[in-house]
Parts: sequence; C-alpha cells; structure tokens
Amino acid sequence: MKIATYNVNGVNGRLNVLLRWLEEAKPDIVCLQELKAPQDKFPIKAINDAGYNAIWHGQKQWNGVAILARNMEIEEITRTLPGDEEDAQSRYIEALINGIVIACLYLPNGNPAPGPKLEYKLKWFDRLAERAETLLSLNTPVILVGDFNVMPTELDVYKPEKWVKDALFLPEVRKAFKDIVSQGWTDAIRTLYPDEKIYTFWDYFRNAYERDAGLRIDHFLLSSEIATKLRSGGVDRHVRGWEKTSDHAPVWIEIDKK
Repeated sequence: MKIATYNVNGVNGRLNVLLRWLEEAKPDIVCLQELKAPQDKFPIKAINDAGYNAIWHGQKQWNGVAILARNMEIEEITRTLPGDEEDAQSRYIEALINGIVIACLYLPNGNPAPGPKLEYKLKWFDRLAERAETLLSLNTPVILVGDFNVMPTELDVYKPEKWVKDALFLPEVRKAFKDIVSQGWTDAIRTLYPDEKIYTFWDYFRNAYERDAGLRIDHFLLSSEIATKLRSGGVDRHVRGWEKTSDHAPVWIEIDKK
C-alpha cells in the first residue's frame, strides 16, 4: 500500500498538477495540506473522477487539509485537533482507512519569531503531543502525516546556520518534534535514509530548487504496529520542477498490506 503526503499550496490553482501526479504515482492514500479553499470549493468532482474518495476540512484563503483514498472507504474520526475549542484554523483531519488511523496535519509555521505565531505553534505542538499519546494507547496502526513545518536535524536543512532564528528550526520547535517521536513513533523517511540528504520543500526564490537548497519538513510518523511493515519511501522530487507547481514535493511510503 502506497501512502503519500503533499502540501499542494492551493488545491484549485494547482489542480492540474495534483491530478497529473495522482495519475502518475497512483498512491492508495493521500494527505493534502494547504488547500487554500473554503469547504464548498474543494474540487471533489475532479478528485472523484480521478478515482479517489475524499474528506476535507477547508478554510477560506488559508490552511485546509484533506484525505484521499483510492478504492477504499474513509471513516472520518475528527476534523479538529483536541485541546482548544476556539481554534478555528483548518489544520487537522483524522480518519480510519483499511484499519489504519490516518492523522493528516498542517502544523503552523510560527514566523515571525518570537511572537504570537510562535506561541500558537508551540501550543499546537503540545496539543498534537497529547493527541499522539492518546492514539498510541489504542494499540492500532496509526500514521501522523503531513507538513510539520520543522526540520528535525541539521541534515534536514540546506545551510542550517542560516535558519537558527527561524521558527522551523528553533531549538524549542525541534525539541517539540523530538518529544513526540520519543513517545514511540518512527520517523519513516529518516529510518529509510538515516544518513542521506532528503528534502521535501524548495522555496520559489533564489533558484532554490535548481540549487537543491531545500528543507525536509513533510514527515511520516508511524506507530509500532505499522512501523514493522514499512518497506520503502521517497520524495517525488521531479514534481517540484513542473510548471505552476507547489513549493513542496509529494512524499510517500509503501507498507505491507498484511
């Protein structure tokens, strides 16, 4: 089974890119982030015509997350991250697909830092950590997947010295990510490529993609029940080079169905 995550950076504006990639890669489950579309503007007909069922949590102009599944039912669990009833940002959706709990997330950026946006990011991390611990206690296959907006180590960022004051690389942000992993999660891509430079995002500016000046900020965290089934994974880097594409590339893993 192939599971993918893709920050599309505008699902309607980049729909042709998304559909082209779906046809090429044929993932079984897809988590999308940064839809930038209200609930009623999600392109469900085009997604259905491509062979996918979908659930989504939209928001006008910003944020937005979705889960797609090919030839499988999607049983929604929740579309809000517990812990703050007043949080109106569409950043989390959770579902059960083929016996696997899929938690699709778009973690806050946090910039400019310091400031209210960083505080919101760290509080969101705290809420995610609590939810992650609850999901682990279910003793069922769980995947936390999406754009975490954090580079966990210096290996995950081009020229780390230039990012020391950025909210994606601050020590407290990296610690928040590490603390979640330490609960008992497996960082799938880093497990498959322990010492290799792997990027999932390249800025639009300064020819970042051409220079391979990237970041690894899109992650799969696997519970122990599914980590043993991990077989392969990678980044569809070439998609970042397509015309009118997102600044992220799709990231994917393959797991045994049994």
